[in-house]
Amino acid sequence: MANPLKQLAGETAIYGLSSILARVLNFMFVPIYTRMLSLAQYGVVTEFMAYIAILQVVLVLGLETGCFRFANKPDEDPRKVYSNALLAVFGLNLAFLAVLVAFSGPISQALGYTGYRSVICYVGGILFCDSITAILFARLRQEHKAVKFAVLKTVKILTETLSNLLLFFWFPGFCQRHPGNALGTLLGTTPDFTYPIFAIFVSCVLCLLLFLPDLVRIRLTFDGKLLKRLLLYSIPLMVAALPGVANDFLDRILFRYFDVNSEAWLASLGVYQAAVKLAVIMNLFIQMFRYAAEPFFFQRARDKGSSALYAVVMEYFTAFCGLVFLGVILYIDIISLLLGRDFRVGVGVVPVMLLSYMLLGMLFNVSMWYKLSGRTRMAIWITLAGLVVTAVVNIVFMPKYSYWASAYGHLASYLVMLVLSAVLGAKYYPIPYQWGRILCFFVLMGAVYGLSLWVDGLLPDTLVLKLAVHTVLLALYAGGCWLLLRGRYRKTIQNS
Repeated sequence: MANPLKQLAGETAIYGLSSILARVLNFMFVPIYTRMLSLAQYGVVTEFMAYIAILQVVLVLGLETGCFRFANKPDEDPRKVYSNALLAVFGLNLAFLAVLVAFSGPISQALGYTGYRSVICYVGGILFCDSITAILFARLRQEHKAVKFAVLKTVKILTETLSNLLLFFWFPGFCQRHPGNALGTLLGTTPDFTYPIFAIFVSCVLCLLLFLPDLVRIRLTFDGKLLKRLLLYSIPLMVAALPGVANDFLDRILFRYFDVNSEAWLASLGVYQAAVKLAVIMNLFIQMFRYAAEPFFFQRARDKGSSALYAVVMEYFTAFCGLVFLGVILYIDIISLLLGRDFRVGVGVVPVMLLSYMLLGMLFNVSMWYKLSGRTRMAIWITLAGLVVTAVVNIVFMPKYSYWASAYGHLASYLVMLVLSAVLGAKYYPIPYQWGRILCFFVLMGAVYGLSLWVDGLLPDTLVLKLAVHTVLLALYAGGCWLLLRGRYRKTIQNS
């Protein structure tokens, strides 16, 4: 019998190729953004990306997970499932795009970006294309076409990258040589916040065009009864995911109203976003894992000993997240040089954000109980509790502590949701998580981190020596994890 953990790890690696490339290239653009855009301009990009992230959840209607659920049922035709999901998403997004285009002027004026109505149209185009391709990418995951998934994602990423490079390094000179050109009327003639957003728009349009052959082969057919059942299952997941995404991005929106310096809130937001980018490696691994793990969990749900397998997955996941956390923190002196000098003031929040993302990844593992059991409505209350924590922490503390309140708001919110989900999961869909063993990984991680701070105080101020010692400490953590995990999968299979 094939080792399911090896299958999961293999697909995670393939899905991760495109995710790694995306994050690495985004990471490479951080030095460009933080050197060619002002603090405030980078803050505007961050605000728009927050709106896009939240609206994406609404406009996909939770149908990605709904398709996994119904396409795996023996009495359902996967082609009809994806056909109806696409029809629903297409209709909703077409209507939303029309509204944004029609009211782009008043919307841009209300946000304080008068004269940038074209950006509102780009945002609408991004949402339209991404929502449709989200269902098509889900279909590839369902069919285990990880390589095709990675290739299409990579093309999309490279298109965005090339567009950014052309806009930042070629387009301003082109506008000087050709004043009044058509594209210059839609974008600024000097680098500003419109450039990154337009680059994303171009990549999303190309990605949708690449999926046209798949759309033709699906043969769209409407089944009202099937769509109703799909929506009844999926919309609660969307409603539940919305507070979850709001937990990630609400703080960016609240800067406008509650930041300590109301006149320079965009600058504070830019500094915060740049610092958060340094925690991108943790978020990267979680995204890689999620792509492969969600269909994996559903397909193993009927297997004997699946609950014990899920528990072991959580242990491996936590151990690796700890390695990522320490890897970033122990080499932060080098990694922080990626930021422009003015942006490095926010580096102190990086450990808080890394730990927050780690808890978020654990929450994904624990929250599978309500997806597998069909109790998706429970997710709404869990994520609403997290959203309340996020809102309260930011509203109460942001006026005094600015982006520090945002960082700790994430940490508090994810911790509350993790605890609630674990308690409810133990009642409705018990999975034998070894919380004592999981706590050991945190203790080991904290001990190594604390030891690094103590050793740094003893060492001379030499970067090479400091990094060498930190490398030894990282290896020490890896060795401790190996001892804790040695033989865990084999013993679990034997006992199930």
